[in-house]
Amino acid sequence: MLGSAAGLIGAGLAPAGAAHASGGPRRGPVDQHAVDAVAARLDGSLIDLRRQLHSHPETSGQEKRTAEVVAQRLRAAGLHVTTGVGGHGVVGLLTGSRRGRTVAYRADMDAVAPGDQVGGGPQAAHLCGHDLHTTVGVGVAEVLARLRHRLAGTVAFFFQPAEETLAGAAAMLDADVLGRVRPAEIHALHCGPFPVGQFVVTPGYGLPGQDRGVITLTGPDAVARARQLAAEISALGTVSRPSTGADLERLVADFQTPDGPLAEFVAMQAGVPAGDRAEVRVSYRCWPEERYAGVRDDIRRLARSAGPATVDFPKDPFPAMVCPPKEALALKRHLQHTAGRGRVGTAYAAIPFSGEDFALFLNRIPGTYTFLGVRSPGAAIETSYPHFGAFNPDERAIGHGVRAMAGWLAKRAVNPEA
Repeated sequence: MLGSAAGLIGAGLAPAGAAHASGGPRRGPVDQHAVDAVAARLDGSLIDLRRQLHSHPETSGQEKRTAEVVAQRLRAAGLHVTTGVGGHGVVGLLTGSRRGRTVAYRADMDAVAPGDQVGGGPQAAHLCGHDLHTTVGVGVAEVLARLRHRLAGTVAFFFQPAEETLAGAAAMLDADVLGRVRPAEIHALHCGPFPVGQFVVTPGYGLPGQDRGVITLTGPDAVARARQLAAEISALGTVSRPSTGADLERLVADFQTPDGPLAEFVAMQAGVPAGDRAEVRVSYRCWPEERYAGVRDDIRRLARSAGPATVDFPKDPFPAMVCPPKEALALKRHLQHTAGRGRVGTAYAAIPFSGEDFALFLNRIPGTYTFLGVRSPGAAIETSYPHFGAFNPDERAIGHGVRAMAGWLAKRAVNPEA
């Protein structure tokens, strides 16, 4: 644990139930004006928190220090906190003074391992923005805790470990986090290569799942046949990984184009491991999710044509994250009203090269997954594209995310149809 609760409160956090930030209690439910007033007082503290988390990156399953910092901040704000949920997961519960629904917010905490970085260094680093995600989650909790006397229902905060390995959501679900809290819906933000303060909602879209397989060849010339088979399987891909800034710019544009080039895709990787092993390892993503069955059939067909071989796939691919249109469009309307129409975009495709285990939450309950722009004015796109070594998000995005999600969660806890 770092510091003390008293020190954090002295830095600007009042205990839950404190008077309204503008100078005394007010009647009526939480509104955006109240959220913005409280958030303005916390901006500096949250940027300091992000920098603290950023300087101590912890990879999947190792988020002990991050979890301790998060738990301390939540307790200092007056939330009921449970730690060790599905590994180093942290759950904070904030109950308002008015009757309402239970809604949840999820933030991931782990850093990117060296092997998953694009042009990064030899050490773990926060190159996917999870330090910023965690900070936004803490900020939302602190804002709403200040407004508890006007808050309806309960807001549950899930700080998730091990997103990068697609293991943390499953671990928290196996720990029955939804059964304990029983939220009606769940929401999340993720950094994206959009202008700082812009939001991109994802109605009916999200991120693809992932399938993996191993093909083992036997018989004469098995290694040579494996290399040929890997090339043939790779040719099933319809999109190539971006390698330049121009490629990334095109990808982001296609992502926001209705019926565009990313309406359907297969992002395929196939290769033969070093040495004399006659084996082809396959990893791919596709959209829509129904295409996995057909791609598996194509891989099996190519394997049969390559001679004696066995093909092994898991029972099912890892599922795609598909965001329910109803909730995403409701969030779009809310953000257009509170943040401004010019700051809200819409996704019309999924990004072929990324996945998310938030899919497992959305397979259980409805919710939203929204991109938060972190690109500084005039900055190269690589500075805002996750996993790139140059990733350097604009910290002003924290305040935008806190204001947007605090207002949204407070509203959803009152009336999901508003």
